[in-house]
Amino acid sequence: MSFAAGSVALVTGASRGIGRAIAVDLARHGADVAIVGRDRDALATTAGEARAARPDTRVVSIAADVADPSAVESFVAQTQKELGRIDFAIANAGQAVDGLIVRAKAADIDAMLDVNLKSAFYLVAAVTRPMMKQRAGSIVLVSSIVGIAGNAGQAAYAAAKAGLLGLAKSVAKELGSRNVRVNAVAPGLIETAMTESMPEQARAHYLATIPLGRAGNPQDVSGVVTFLCSDAARYVTGQTIVVDGGFLM
Repeated sequence: MSFAAGSVALVTGASRGIGRAIAVDLARHGADVAIVGRDRDALATTAGEARAARPDTRVVSIAADVADPSAVESFVAQTQKELGRIDFAIANAGQAVDGLIVRAKAADIDAMLDVNLKSAFYLVAAVTRPMMKQRAGSIVLVSSIVGIAGNAGQAAYAAAKAGLLGLAKSVAKELGSRNVRVNAVAPGLIETAMTESMPEQARAHYLATIPLGRAGNPQDVSGVVTFLCSDAARYVTGQTIVVDGGFLM
């Protein structure tokens, strides 16, 4: 599985974890990559790994706030200017602020919606026009199994991640006639910086109920994203692929 020469992928939340793995895997399979995040040093590490995966990879690193619609329009335009086009757009930026609903703070709710849902909406809106014009493209939204099943203490995060599933289906119906595909990926327990702070008791509970008997790693998710961007998935749109080792089965 490889991409056509000159293919370009734009990945948000690419500083580390799943986003970094996605950017590196897409580069390995032949795509040039624009990587977006807030941490310039971490983006530099991602860029280095992408070039190590394929030495001739063109990489554009952009430090930006994905929750700012004007910033999203700007880095989409920059990607087009520096790399020529956008074939794949992966909305991966996310953060979690946990807490019971009775203690929910308005600022935390806003942050969950801004980073996890609205940022993806802005990205999809910004890449839609160029993809429609070239009559081809693949958009992948990184959701979560909590967006499907919910999770106590994560109401705002789960609501935002659930919103991505509706966004993917709706836009898939809007853009299908232009050969632009839109899908979502819903990871389960993945070993990233975001899950490092999980209480040991909660981690043990999850691991005990995962049929494959282990937590996932970022590469388990990036492989699915790469598939969804490839021609192997050319007849797949509006779908949510769960990557959780069987937890929700």
